[in-house]
Amino acid sequence: MLAMLALPVQAEQVLRIGNGPEPESLDPQRMSSVSALNIARDLYEGLTRIGPDGRALPAAAQGWQVGDGGRRYTFQLRPGLRWSNGEPLTAEDFAAGLRRLVDPRTGAPFAQLLSCIVNAQAISEGRARPEQLAVWALGPSQVQILLRAPTPYLPSLLAHPASFPTYRPALARYGREFARPGRLVGNGAFRLDQWVVQGQIELVRNPHYWDDDRTALDRIRYVPSDDVAAELKRYRAGELDVTSEIPLVQAPQLRARLGDELHVATYLGSYFYGFNMERAPLAAQPGLRRALAMVIDRELIVAKVMNGLARPAYGWVPPGVSGYAPQSVDWAAWPMARRLAEARRLYAAAGYTPAHPLRVELRYNTHDDHKRIATVVAAMWKQTLGVEATLIHEENKVFLAKRRLRRETQIFRAAWIGDYDDTSSFLDVLASDNGRNDTGWRDPQYDALLAAAATEADPARRAGLLAEAERRALDALPVIPIYWYVSKHLVKPYVRGWRDNLLDYHYGKDLSLAPG
Repeated sequence: MLAMLALPVQAEQVLRIGNGPEPESLDPQRMSSVSALNIARDLYEGLTRIGPDGRALPAAAQGWQVGDGGRRYTFQLRPGLRWSNGEPLTAEDFAAGLRRLVDPRTGAPFAQLLSCIVNAQAISEGRARPEQLAVWALGPSQVQILLRAPTPYLPSLLAHPASFPTYRPALARYGREFARPGRLVGNGAFRLDQWVVQGQIELVRNPHYWDDDRTALDRIRYVPSDDVAAELKRYRAGELDVTSEIPLVQAPQLRARLGDELHVATYLGSYFYGFNMERAPLAAQPGLRRALAMVIDRELIVAKVMNGLARPAYGWVPPGVSGYAPQSVDWAAWPMARRLAEARRLYAAAGYTPAHPLRVELRYNTHDDHKRIATVVAAMWKQTLGVEATLIHEENKVFLAKRRLRRETQIFRAAWIGDYDDTSSFLDVLASDNGRNDTGWRDPQYDALLAAAATEADPARRAGLLAEAERRALDALPVIPIYWYVSKHLVKPYVRGWRDNLLDYHYGKDLSLAPG
């Protein structure tokens, strides 16, 4: 009798990713944070995805046709699509997800994303029913969308998790609690296995995914942390394969010691301070807001606080957006001495003196780098103008609730990361009816410019309208741009398939681990 030969056991491929703050939800229509969106791109899949060059590629749809002068898109689904529980996935599931996104009862932070679709705006404002959204399932395998005007970036929009399908039986049974282990049914390359709050979110490979044969990873472990220094320690100890970012204070040492593992790339993201435009005294005094913005030395912050890992920002739309020349505040090129003198004049004109200083609260979510920046900015305000700023840091969920839901802020730290490569991804955030406009700023002329741009087919004229809108926002200053992001990750050399890109999207299905 021949002896049985023992075959080597193939090691399980488990990728461990540091993912920043605890995600607020895994419901694709209700999530908003970068940390949640990262996970959603593995649990779900849209009609399209974003390639390394920023272009939209086929995903659940194998292709699409464009008709009616660029207003009608018809997406053809891949054959045999299934949910992670094995049930068939149809065109109606995608249409239902899009209707849910614009339904005001959902409370979706990204509902504005679909404003280019006929009736979407009216539905979001409660003037039409969700069923009236111009999205249709043409049988089980075709999704058709009718737009208000040609929107060439629609395929990129549909790569955003907010547009992903939702498994309706789980939603009907569990309501808003459907996105939990044992309940969540997705259609991505991975499925949710475990969620330990402040511990880890574990995903396992989805055998029903259409491209499972080319998926290498068996598991992805997303590890949340508000402490970027602690995340670095775990990376160095071999407990993480990828970090969400790096501690800025350690950037020089990391460049020297882990240069090949440090990935720094241009990124469509803006770091800014927002004003509560519904609360005195800042709301009614544009000169005072201008004074506070002018005295911030962005070059110093980037060089000393960010260790060069950012770019000073004097506008709202970051460089790099396709087909657009970003605008900047009119005082961007002034020498610092002139800026400080003008800021002091505006501060005094607003009625503030050394004996009667402006007292404000500056809130930020708990994070060492946010604290350092807030401390530096508060010192600049104090030294130049005499402003007395109280710094308040809060856990991320508490901070977001106070900033977004209750507007219990005066000045708050915020960031905006582009959802797709187009100017509207940034300018739309400041529209009066945008659910992510946490400032509460309302300007009918700004809204009118965005509306005109949304129906303008000529690219040059559209860019002109958007530039005028950006200049208007920079004149009003409901926000203070401080710097533009770069993405900055540490990635172990055995992680294969990682490609830096403008939107910092990294799909688990594209990654693998080299044999140890």
